[in-house]
Amino acid sequence: MDVMTTSFDVTQVRAQFPILKETVHGKPLVFLDSAASAQKPDCVIEAMADTMRHQYANIHRGLHWMSERTTEAYEAARSEAARFLGAPDRREVIFVRNSTEGINLVAHSFGSLMKPGQAVLISELEHHANIVPWQMLRDRAGIELRVAPITDDGDIDVDAYERLLEDGRVALVAITHMSNVLGTITPVRTLAGIAHRYGARVLIDGSQSAVHAATDVVALDADFFVCTGHKLYGPTGIGLLWGKAELLDAMPPFLGGGDMIRNVTFERTTWADLPNKFEAGTPAIVEAIGLGAALSFMRRIGMTEIGDHEATVTGYALGRLRELEFVRIVGRPRHRGGVISFLCEGAHPHDLATLLDQQGIAIRAGQHCAEPLIHRLGLTATARASFAVYTTCEEIDALVHGLKRAHAILA
Repeated sequence: MDVMTTSFDVTQVRAQFPILKETVHGKPLVFLDSAASAQKPDCVIEAMADTMRHQYANIHRGLHWMSERTTEAYEAARSEAARFLGAPDRREVIFVRNSTEGINLVAHSFGSLMKPGQAVLISELEHHANIVPWQMLRDRAGIELRVAPITDDGDIDVDAYERLLEDGRVALVAITHMSNVLGTITPVRTLAGIAHRYGARVLIDGSQSAVHAATDVVALDADFFVCTGHKLYGPTGIGLLWGKAELLDAMPPFLGGGDMIRNVTFERTTWADLPNKFEAGTPAIVEAIGLGAALSFMRRIGMTEIGDHEATVTGYALGRLRELEFVRIVGRPRHRGGVISFLCEGAHPHDLATLLDQQGIAIRAGQHCAEPLIHRLGLTATARASFAVYTTCEEIDALVHGLKRAHAILA
């Protein structure tokens, strides 16, 4: 199969990721597990190391040079994040540990404003992080949890979704923008419009989508949006929650402590303005600076160029995998991002992943923290290959070769 070419220079991009020069079991590393966590470019590693070597101090509270410089770098990362998200106001960007914490923050704080008998609506595509917090809210506050079904192809059933909103009791829709199992890109702009017609607010989980294409929270018609740094070529322990200022202002804080307060007495505490209201205690300073460097890295390449490259690689991978009679691709969504789940005849996904690892090829195997979706598909596990800005068609060829060798052993 011919390899498509674009103006995107993946060789230059790969040169910025030092880990891609590593070998595994004596073989060149073929890393096809970026949906779990992406690798880090030099600029991120250097930004974090430089901060710790030359200017580290706690932020917001110190009047000395080190604190002021580090505060400037931390807040510059927030500005970069606002630009990345298309946020109209940088104060609406809250640093959290990851998407999971961002969703839990909304479940706790927005959820505290909900009344018994109101509902949260999610879908069958969701990752555990967008299921469990709503179950916890249901159990403590008497909130109903509704689940929109998907089609057998792996798309949201939009008609069924709307029917779940028609009684006007849904206060919040929490929906993934891209499935981490099937790669399904959901029509979140359409889904948000429907939700708003029935008076519901909308949280979009962009954990998978934000790294693959430009994000504009206003154009998406979102009320909240979450994404996580480690999938955006940044470090772990840092993520983003964006929310409309009027909603964040109305919500109570998630955590209490330093930096999220205006005044404290033993009788009463008043809250700081946004974004500090939701950033209690010493934050992940170095990680936020690293995330800012990662977002700047992506902006320099161009989100359109990143998306075009990954579409090319994904299309090539689908074509090559379909050549293998013993491989079944799971799901046929109308629009797919750079994630492909598949099964190999005669091979459990875990055994397949182990044999591929011996050839230096890293894929994911299991339920991908989406157990209800896996069960909806009638499966117990899948193998998953996922792609990034540094993935090449030659790596897809290596995967196909590895699958042939593994099948010959296991079948």
